[in-house]
Amino acid sequence: MGATEQGPQQVGDGEEPQSDDEESTAVLRTVGKVIKMCRERQGMTQAELGAAIRYSEEQVSSVERGRRAPKPAFLEAADKVLEAGGLIAGLQKDVEEARYPKKVRDLAKLEAKAVELCAYINTVIHGLLQTPEYSRALYGMRRPLFTEDELERLVAARLSRQKIFTAHPAPIFSFVLEEVTLRRPLGGRMVMRKQLEHLLQIGQLRNVEIQVMPTDREDHAGLAGSLRLMKLKEGDTVGHNEVQLTSRLISNPQEIQVLEIRYGIIRAQALTPRESLAFIEKVLGET
Repeated sequence: MGATEQGPQQVGDGEEPQSDDEESTAVLRTVGKVIKMCRERQGMTQAELGAAIRYSEEQVSSVERGRRAPKPAFLEAADKVLEAGGLIAGLQKDVEEARYPKKVRDLAKLEAKAVELCAYINTVIHGLLQTPEYSRALYGMRRPLFTEDELERLVAARLSRQKIFTAHPAPIFSFVLEEVTLRRPLGGRMVMRKQLEHLLQIGQLRNVEIQVMPTDREDHAGLAGSLRLMKLKEGDTVGHNEVQLTSRLISNPQEIQVLEIRYGIIRAQALTPRESLAFIEKVLGET
């Protein structure tokens, strides 16, 4: 069965935390073993290491067992106290990635392979375009509620994907946003003002085109819902669709063709990039 027939895929914008992430668990366990090995080499107990780096014995134990993702301060302090010569501190990037939900990591890998990313979204500002405040407000209103740790982890994961804008070479981006996403006051007036200002800033990048689909359009090819297309370096195109608890990759050529046709019409029906930036500036003045 292909990706279009398997049901939910673990790829998405990171709305739901993952509880059965074997890859992440393996990374954290390896980090824990490295720390334990360095600690025992120095002849220190978990309690002694905790006291030296200002963490509790329970926290040290949880890290060594791979049950807790250590923060950069923990790794840096442990590296210094255990005289690890950068071995422990050098694990920060691995730990940071392991803290993110698996489907976010998978999506980031796909985005890193893309030469062009196209997205139409009709409910909220696209994840790659969100400010930290907007993203935090969005996750904060989810039901069931995320814990504070989950919320911060999801926000950090989403923001980490935005590094793709400064990649070399950077992909070509095309976004079509519904007018309602610009006017829905998620997080309040100041959050939306900062978000609109961010859109104007991102829209000035030479490799980014942002278009707005006005609500008053009588003909609309995107009423079936949001969609994403990623054209990869190898020449393949992958689609992605996400709704509620279902996140799905699409690779079937016939379905990709349908999505490409729809996206082309959606772009033609929307305002031009220049008109769209002027429209966003107008909405900002009204917000």
